[in-house]
Amino acid sequence: MGTSKVDVKRSLMEDDEEEDEDEDSTVLGFEDDSKKKRGKRGSSSSGGSTPPRCQVDDCLADMTEAKSYFRRHKVCEYHAKAAVVTLGGLQQRFCQQCSRFHEISEFDDTKRSCRRRLAGHNERRRKNSSEYHGESSN
Repeated sequence: MGTSKVDVKRSLMEDDEEEDEDEDSTVLGFEDDSKKKRGKRGSSSSGGSTPPRCQVDDCLADMTEAKSYFRRHKVCEYHAKAAVVTLGGLQQRFCQQCSRFHEISEFDDTKRSCRRRLAGHNERRRKNSSEYHGESSN
């Protein structure tokens, strides 16, 4: 037992002093750079100052009132359902399965899911239906 009650109290008092220093480092709403608070990691929004925008070229849609799905994937409802959009100078379509844009050549006709995801979906459906038919024959 290497830790005494005195050591624990001393440690708690040091923690309280550090919190006091953190509060003191904020002067008139500005925080000392050496005492930055750790918070959300990987957040791409800069305090909400820039409204969410559709990633399609030349789209000016205001997405502040859009459903969370469209904001999360950075695509307006119109372009998510469009047959062809221009993104980075390429003709693309939004895949409902991947929630990403792919080149038009990766889709069959007017389908909204790319071939790769549709193949996986169809394979799962065939597997389940063959299992179902196999069980009923006994």
